[in-house]
Amino acid sequence: MKTRKFVFVSLLLAAAMAVFAFVTDVRLPDGTLLPTHWNASGEADAFSPALHALLFPVGMVLFVTAVFWAIPRIEPLQEKLEQSAPILRATWTGMLAIALLIQFVIGAPAYGFEPPINLIGIGVGLLLILLGNALPKSRPGFFVGIRTPWAILDTDNWIATHRLGGKLMILAGVVIIAAALLPISPGLRAVLFVGSVLTAALLPFIYSWWLWQRKKSA
Repeated sequence: MKTRKFVFVSLLLAAAMAVFAFVTDVRLPDGTLLPTHWNASGEADAFSPALHALLFPVGMVLFVTAVFWAIPRIEPLQEKLEQSAPILRATWTGMLAIALLIQFVIGAPAYGFEPPINLIGIGVGLLLILLGNALPKSRPGFFVGIRTPWAILDTDNWIATHRLGGKLMILAGVVIIAAALLPISPGLRAVLFVGSVLTAALLPFIYSWWLWQRKKSA
């Protein structure tokens, strides 16, 4: 899998975001604190000095870029990696978009705009839908997909597990977007957010084990 273009675009984005961070910081009064973390209800629950908060998404972009640059160089199952390129590209693109969204939400108040509190939740939901759509296209590997030991050793198990995982991830994304948009209590929104993510993460693992057990007993 070639990563040169993705790395170039990612570094260009990081540079633009860094410029935005410094320009925005100049507009703010000394000592301004900006949000750096939001709970499952979409409410800010942690704050940092303005420049630190604005540069945090830049760090996310650089970290994501380093990880996805490294994966093709350390994956031992190189022959399967190209088949998993769609999920790698989708994850990379989605994470960059989330970092950009986070910086927008953090920095927008400096320009007199208050983004909707549910914007982060909607972004996460869209990311899960994007990943869920790409997940079934992946093939066994040590750094991509739902890496259960039973799926890595059995291509049929991997395909079945990722088909289920993709559907559950899309469903989780839809639930999270709905929870972000509907006028429900923060507590219920948090339950739906966490519950849908845990379901999408755990059920494919259990299903992969069940497929292995069934094949072993046949």
